[in-house]
Amino acid sequence: MTDQTKFLLSESDIPKTWYNIQADLPVPAPPPLHPGTGQPIGPDDLAPLFPMDLIMQEVSQERDIDIPEPVRDVYRQWRPTPLYRAHRLEKALDTPAKIYYKYEGVSPSGSHKPNTAVPQAFYNKAAGIKRLSTETGAGQWGSSLSYAGALFDLEVQVFMVKVSFQQKPYRKAMMETYGGTCIASPSELTAAGRAILEKNPDSTGSLGIAISEAVEVAAQNDDTKYALGSVLNHVLMHQTIVGMEAMRQMEMAGDYPDVIVACTGGGSNFAGIAFPFLGAKLRGGNDVRIVAVEPAACPSLTRGKFAYDFGDTAQMTPLVKMHTLGAQFVPSGFHAGGLRYHGMAPLVSHVQDLGLIEAHALDQLECFEAGVLFGRTESIIPAPEATHAVRGAIKEALRCKEEGKSETILFNLCGHGHFDMQAYIDYFEGKLNNQTYDESELAMALAGLPSVANG
Repeated sequence: MTDQTKFLLSESDIPKTWYNIQADLPVPAPPPLHPGTGQPIGPDDLAPLFPMDLIMQEVSQERDIDIPEPVRDVYRQWRPTPLYRAHRLEKALDTPAKIYYKYEGVSPSGSHKPNTAVPQAFYNKAAGIKRLSTETGAGQWGSSLSYAGALFDLEVQVFMVKVSFQQKPYRKAMMETYGGTCIASPSELTAAGRAILEKNPDSTGSLGIAISEAVEVAAQNDDTKYALGSVLNHVLMHQTIVGMEAMRQMEMAGDYPDVIVACTGGGSNFAGIAFPFLGAKLRGGNDVRIVAVEPAACPSLTRGKFAYDFGDTAQMTPLVKMHTLGAQFVPSGFHAGGLRYHGMAPLVSHVQDLGLIEAHALDQLECFEAGVLFGRTESIIPAPEATHAVRGAIKEALRCKEEGKSETILFNLCGHGHFDMQAYIDYFEGKLNNQTYDESELAMALAGLPSVANG
C-alpha cells in the first residue's frame, strides 16, 4: 500500500453533459412563487436577472444538459480534478474504513466555484450582457466569477459580506487581480445597503443582504445581470461535473462509496458530489448514505423550517421553498464564510424533506481540529468550509472503527485554505470559539416568513 493513491482522468474524459436530478426525483420539487401573487413564476419573471439560457436550465426536467464546447475548453485548464485515497488519514484514525476525496482546490480560484462561474459568464456574454453583479461570503465565489469575467470580457461587481471582507483581504486582492470590483456589504451604493446601515451602522453583513444589493444593481441596469454561486437549480447542476467525474474515478479504484459526505452552506458543493450518486440510486443503482454537514452556528437543514422564503433580506427575489432560518437571520461571523447563508438550496431541501439525505451540524473548533489533522496527514490545508466535510468524513470513519465495518467513504474537498490562514492562526492562538446564534433572533426571523405562501 502506498501512502497516497491518485486517480486521474484525461482531458477527453471531461463530461460532455451536466446532470439534472429533477429528471429522477420521485416527487417534483415545489415551484418558485411570485411574492406578490403567490403563483408559480414563469421564465419571463426571471428575465431581468438571468439570460434565457440559464432560465431554461433552471426549469428544465431533462436529465442531461449539454456543456458548450467553449466551456469545456476552459474546464480543461484544471479538469478533470484528482480523486485521492487518503491512506495516511486512515492510518492516523486506525480505521478499517476506506476514505476517498475529490479535490476541487486545483482550480484557478482554489475551489469548486469556477465550475458554474465559467458557464454563467459564457451564457451572459452570448446574450450580450456587459456586466455581472453578485454577492460572496468567504470570497471563493467572487474570486471565481471575477476569473470567469476576465475570460469572457465581462465587468464583475462583487458585494462581499463585510465580516469576510475584513477577515479575508487576499480574496479581495484576488478579485481585483482578475479585474473584478469588491465592495464590503452592506454598502452605501444601494438602497438595500443604505437601509441596513441606517438601522445598524455596525452591521457585519450577511449573504442575504449582499444578495439584495447585487439583485438591486442588476434589476436597475439593462446591461447587467445577476449571477449566483449557489442555491439555484442551474448552479447545482453545473457542479455535478464533480460527482460525474468521481463516479468514473471510483470505477478506476474498483470501489463504490457507502457514504458520501459534503459541507453545505447554500448547497452547490454538496449537490455537485452527491446528486450524480443519488440519481444513480434513484434509478435502481447502488445504495449510498448521503450526509450533509453544516455549521452549528448557521444550521438551516437541522434547525431551519421547510417553507417558502425570500433568498435575500430586502425581499426582492422570488419565493422558494427551502430549509430556512428566515431571510432576516444574520449569522455570527465564524470563519467558514461560505456556509453563512440563511437558506438551503431548494433541491437539497427537497431531497432532505423526502428522506433521501441526512444532515449533521458541527461546531467550528472540531472542524478546524479536523482540518489540521488532514493537513498533517494528507498535506492539503482545507478551506474553513471544507473542514466541515473533513470532520464529517472522520466521524464516519471512527463510526466504522467502533462498529468494525470496512465501509467506503467519499467526500468533496471543495477548496484549499491558502487565503484563510488567519483563521488557522486564530485557531492555534486559541482565539477561536464555537459560535452560536440567538434563539430569540431565530424565532423572530422564522416568525417573519412570508404569509402569502405559507398560510
